[in-house]
Amino acid sequence: MTLTAMPKYETYKDSGVEWIGDIPTEWDVLPIKRVLKLISEKVSSSKSDLQYIGLENIESWSGKIIDVAQDVEGLANEFFPQDILFGKLRPYLAKVALAVTHGICSTELLVYRSIIGQPAYFKYLLSSQQFIELVNSSTYGSKMPRASADFIGVQRIPIPAKVERTSISDFLDKKIAKIDEAIAIKEKQIALLNEHKQIQVQQAVTRGLDPTVPMKNSGVAWIGKIPEHWQVKRLKFVLDERSERSLTGEEPLFMVSQQYGLVVRADYHEKAVVAASNIDSKIVYKNDLVFNKLKAHLGVFFKSNIDFKGIVSPDYAVYKIKDYISDTKILELLFRNPLYIEQFTIRATGIVEGLIRLYTSDLFDISIPIAPKEEQLEILSHIEKMSALFDKAIEIHRDQCEKLKEYKTTLINSAVTGKIKVV
Repeated sequence: MTLTAMPKYETYKDSGVEWIGDIPTEWDVLPIKRVLKLISEKVSSSKSDLQYIGLENIESWSGKIIDVAQDVEGLANEFFPQDILFGKLRPYLAKVALAVTHGICSTELLVYRSIIGQPAYFKYLLSSQQFIELVNSSTYGSKMPRASADFIGVQRIPIPAKVERTSISDFLDKKIAKIDEAIAIKEKQIALLNEHKQIQVQQAVTRGLDPTVPMKNSGVAWIGKIPEHWQVKRLKFVLDERSERSLTGEEPLFMVSQQYGLVVRADYHEKAVVAASNIDSKIVYKNDLVFNKLKAHLGVFFKSNIDFKGIVSPDYAVYKIKDYISDTKILELLFRNPLYIEQFTIRATGIVEGLIRLYTSDLFDISIPIAPKEEQLEILSHIEKMSALFDKAIEIHRDQCEKLKEYKTTLINSAVTGKIKVV
């Protein structure tokens, strides 16, 4: 059923509150502090055996409790079943949960207890998009924006009759559960499509397109068999490291993004802190292979598709291809294979994750299977067409997910403000 098809109340009145708008004539509008009591019972978390909930343990918007933590120190707020936990730090994350057990939580969570019952209704109202936007507009602190409990307490909210509050929360419990189930199914389908796409890509770059072609042993145990007419070469014979450096540091600064590839940094991180001088940064030309030495174990290798030359941090490695490779893209795709990521990880230097580096000498010692240059182009053409089909299917599912989420948001907003009648 669409929202427009759902029944409405017979008469409405102006609530006097902009974000609420008109409400059913029988409803009241009261400050939050008149219906929800702010609980400030502090306990020492290190001395308590109660379950602890931090901000990170509440899922945004859904209010689901996830990955409950245990080992914490310092003061915490105590809560009881049916209390409402409201995240005051970065309230735009909409971390609002209804407690089901007795426990303790981060002091970044405000604890509210309903004075007039039906806490589930108030949980939905406090997690509605309109209320979250209101609270977020009031925050103080630029880096760690927080909402004030005093501000929240004086905000006026719609108050239906007791029976209606129960009906609204029961209605939303059932509807939201079905919507969340549909979203989960769509997200699983997206994950499966992505997985199948990657399997096909990796099959193409490591085995070719013809499943009937005779195979041979590559001579490298972890690579296994390859098409009989392919070669195996160490990367020292496939790539040359580009050593050119910037003399002025005035070229466009590039960066590697796992989502977007190699991009101009200013286009994606306008306010990001950058080095005072980019002199001696590494030069990158179109078609070069670029990766951050600190992230090689994540398979973050990208071909430069940018039409002009730029620069990257000295922490990046830049390579140009030799005659064996027709297009750098084939290496970008190959290096996302879990077998290669494992090799990068094994050969990287360092013991602390985030500070391990893959140096050129170690990279160049890795062997790869190489198809004839014309076949490489055929493989890339096939991957491009195949990926487009997968991407279109994924886009359709994502669009359906977004519409379900939008419907969920609108449903909650409409129910808690009386725009639809659920009794």
